[in-house]
Amino acid sequence: MAYDLEFERPLAELEKKITGLQRKGDRLKHDEHLQLQDAERELRRRTEEIYSRLSAWQTVLVARHKDRPYSADYIRLICDDFFELHGDRAFGDDHAIITGPAKFDGQTVMLVCHQKGRDTKEKQLRNLGMPNPEGYRKAARTMQQAEKFGYPVICLIDTPAAFPGLGAEERGQAQAIAANLYLMSRLRVPIIAVVIGEGGSGGALAISIADRILMLEFSIYSVAPPEAAANILWRDTAFAPQAAEAMRISARELKEIDLIDELIVEPLGGAHHNYRAAADNLKAALIKQLADLQQVPVDELLARRYQKFRNIGKFGRASD
Repeated sequence: MAYDLEFERPLAELEKKITGLQRKGDRLKHDEHLQLQDAERELRRRTEEIYSRLSAWQTVLVARHKDRPYSADYIRLICDDFFELHGDRAFGDDHAIITGPAKFDGQTVMLVCHQKGRDTKEKQLRNLGMPNPEGYRKAARTMQQAEKFGYPVICLIDTPAAFPGLGAEERGQAQAIAANLYLMSRLRVPIIAVVIGEGGSGGALAISIADRILMLEFSIYSVAPPEAAANILWRDTAFAPQAAEAMRISARELKEIDLIDELIVEPLGGAHHNYRAAADNLKAALIKQLADLQQVPVDELLARRYQKFRNIGKFGRASD
C-alpha cells in the first residue's frame, strides 16, 4: 500500500527509494544492499514515530483511507460460512448494511455491519456507507432473530453518518434509529460493537448500544463528522481539523475518558497496510470479550448494559 496522505510525504519518499532498489533484484550491489537495509529500517522508524503522535485530524484521514479494510474484508478474514440476509420486510433492502449469521471461532454469531464501497459503482450501491431507514430496520430484524436463537451480536461500525436525504427522512430515519437504540438496550444476548473506521453520528450509534464498545487504533467515533461540526460552529468546513481536535474523536482520546472499553492495536502504518494482521488483532479482541460476556447471566448482562450507558464517559467542569 502506498503512503499517499499529506503527512506521509517523508514516508512516501523513503518507500520510493526502497522500491527502486528492490527492482534491481539480483543485480543489487553490496553497497546498494546496505542502503536498502538502512532505508527499510528508517522507514519503519519514521512510520512508528509519525503514527505514534497523529493529531485528531490525521487520525480522521487514516480512518477514511481509501484502502482501509471494510466490514466485508474483516468478515472474509475472521469468519466462516457467512450467510447474508436481505431486506427489512417493509420497504426494501439497504446495501449500506450487511447482516447475517456467520461461524466465528466455532460458534454462530449474528453480524450487523456498515459497508462502504471501493469503486464508483459499489460506492453508489452502498450509498457511501450511509444507511437509510430500511437498513436500520433490517439490522433490527436480524438482531431479533439473533435473540430468538441465542446468537451473540457483533456490530462492525464504519459510516460517516446515517443518510440525510429527503426520502430517508420521509420513511422515518430518526424513528428507525431510535427504535434500534431501544431494541439493543433490551436485547437478551451479548452485543459487541467495534468501530473499524468512521463512527459518525446517529448512523453509528444506531448499531452501537453494546455491552462492549471497541475501536481500532486509528478509527474515530463522534457525534458528527468534523466538517459538519465546523460548519455548525464556524460556518466553514475549512475548520474541520480544529473541530476534530475539539471533539476528541480518536480512539486513544476516547479510551482515556472511558467512552470505549478497548483499543485494538493496528499494524504499523494502519490497517490498510496489512489486512491479515489487522483482522487477527480484531479476532483476538472479539474472542476475549465474547468469552467474558458469555459468563454473565442474562439479567445481569442487561443491568450492566443499562448502567454502562447511564455512566458512560468522564467529564469535568471548566474553571470560571
